[in-house]
Amino acid sequence: MRTFTTTGDLLERASAGERLQLEEGLRLWEAASTEALCHAADAMRARRHPKGIVTYLVDRNINYTNVCIIDCGFCAFYRKPTSPEGYLLTHEQIGRKVEELQAWGGTRILLQGGVHPYLKLDYYTGLLAYLKEHYPAIQVDGFSPVEVWNIARIAKMPLADVLHELRLAGLDGLPGGGAEILDNRTRNKIAPHKGTWESWIEAERLAQREGLTTSATMVFGFGEELEERVLHLTRLRDLQDESLAHNGNGFTSFICWSYQPDHTAMGGTRAPGEEYLRMVAFARLMLDNFENISASWPSQGAALAREALRCGANDFGSTMMEENVVSAAGADVGTCMTVKQIQAEIRAAGFRPAKRDSRYGVLELFD
Repeated sequence: MRTFTTTGDLLERASAGERLQLEEGLRLWEAASTEALCHAADAMRARRHPKGIVTYLVDRNINYTNVCIIDCGFCAFYRKPTSPEGYLLTHEQIGRKVEELQAWGGTRILLQGGVHPYLKLDYYTGLLAYLKEHYPAIQVDGFSPVEVWNIARIAKMPLADVLHELRLAGLDGLPGGGAEILDNRTRNKIAPHKGTWESWIEAERLAQREGLTTSATMVFGFGEELEERVLHLTRLRDLQDESLAHNGNGFTSFICWSYQPDHTAMGGTRAPGEEYLRMVAFARLMLDNFENISASWPSQGAALAREALRCGANDFGSTMMEENVVSAAGADVGTCMTVKQIQAEIRAAGFRPAKRDSRYGVLELFD
């Protein structure tokens, strides 16, 4: 077996789509310049997506509740159950938000909330049934691993059975929120009640086996070790291998962003923009079995997200129409982008914009 020892060898091998192991990934991050990482990642992106198309999704993020018992030190959005600022939206309030999205030509809602201690399974199935009855054309990607584990705990049911009931009620996908860093050293420091990295992976595994759409995320900049970042990516990659082999239903995409510290209990500082671009590029090179890498304009801003399109990303994310979580933590980039703005950013990076659905099927291609 040939041994690759130089940075150039590793970059060439990775950009060609060959797999890098943990130690090789560590060496590459430490030795390669940002320019070299981005150049190699852009080459890999071009191989996977040779038509020069960058996709986006027209959707809305709906936070059905901000009540949460997890007490993440990095979250400025949640409120404790006794807080007078806590809320739980009614079906009708959520419906009005969906109608506003439909007027935009949107196709998906991202339905997420806090980990509410009192909501039972029939609340979630009832909400999903309401949405499917009144808005059958809208894709509902909802909740997150920690939320569905909480539902299973309250219902005293296996998680696989809970996910099955949610799908039957109308759930289309389980988003990848709450991954943060998939290593328990950092998780125990920043969110000790949020569950282990193994529990996050298990929820996504079961969701994929249930046929739900899933995505993978990463939040970096908590002071985690480099090894933890690389382990995060290799653990995602391992599950992707497993799920694609099992039934062909793996993660549709990966998206990362930096920790936003304002108004949080943890405080701290933001990672610089260059580090974000390095992470996007590094993820593209490490995640050889992921088709899509998304940029994150809500946390990083439109200009940096546009740069990410030349650092391995092939998707600009979504309009969101509404965003409450990273903006609560001080991400001063606005809470929505119009289709026109997103298309302009994609064109400015030298690509053709295309509207997509949740599974990255192209719905409309633009000049």
